[in-house]
Amino acid sequence: MSRAAVSRKSNVKKIRKDWPLVVYMWILGLGFMSYLVARIALDGYPHPIHWVSGVVGAVIGCLVGWLWYRWRGDVI
Repeated sequence: MSRAAVSRKSNVKKIRKDWPLVVYMWILGLGFMSYLVARIALDGYPHPIHWVSGVVGAVIGCLVGWLWYRWRGDVI
């Protein structure tokens, strides 16, 4: 005798949440502004330093965006 066929898939749907919009806004805003400030202030230095400052600004923007989301909620 054989066993009855049983589905092993779970019927529970996994809900995937994206990051809040406020985090993306802070990442883009601080990343772009830090790139522009470095572009003006560090004009004589090589170009990769401008990009590094943009990435550092984006990382700081990510942290600030999450803090903003925790304290004040999303912008939408």
